[in-house]
Amino acid sequence: MKLTKKQKEISKSFDSKKEYKIAESVSIVKKYAKSKFDESVDIAMNLGVDPKHADQVVRGTVALPNGTGKTVRVLVIAKPDKQQEAIDAGAEHVGFEDYLKKIQDGWTDIDVIIATPDSMAELGKLGKILGPRGLMPNPKSGTVTPNVGQAVKEVKAGKIDFRVDKNGTVHSAIGKASFDEKMLVENISAFIAMIIKLKPAAAKGVYIKGITLSSTMGPGIKIDKSLSDLKVAV
Repeated sequence: MKLTKKQKEISKSFDSKKEYKIAESVSIVKKYAKSKFDESVDIAMNLGVDPKHADQVVRGTVALPNGTGKTVRVLVIAKPDKQQEAIDAGAEHVGFEDYLKKIQDGWTDIDVIIATPDSMAELGKLGKILGPRGLMPNPKSGTVTPNVGQAVKEVKAGKIDFRVDKNGTVHSAIGKASFDEKMLVENISAFIAMIIKLKPAAAKGVYIKGITLSSTMGPGIKIDKSLSDLKVAV
């Protein structure tokens, strides 16, 4: 396969088979994030779990110390007594029956939906629309809660949720290429530490099989699985 000039340059600059320390991998990723837009920095962790078994599903949330760098559009589904709390916390969209109808009609122009427990009976009927888009609120991710104001603030501040896919891999955006290296290292460390903390008791053998860091348009950099430079307590 013929390599482009950019690919040849990249291949000479780092070893694609080598595993790098977290800080080194961040440095390489930033070096090649040269697009005209602010590229997302993404992490993928391949885990030694079998998601077909419920007791091996890795799912949770983590508050990234420096946020994701992305403006998160939040919809809060709540009855009138909780709506002002959501508005004050900064939610872009707040309502109940009006937004249920909009979703029913196909509108899903938001990133996160937060719902109060007493609204889930109605919202749950829209699972076929919201589920495939990853928008259905869930108590485990903190998006079904009576404390909607706090939930909105946490999401806006950089709280993300994640779930292992059918291949045993967890993917997530953990920042932007414009972040300085220290910010990205802190976010990566917080994410990895949470994945380790959530290791299922039923998972046997090697838990972390591989970790790759990349930017939207850049190469994938392997992170050292020993994680000897992880600064976050697990």
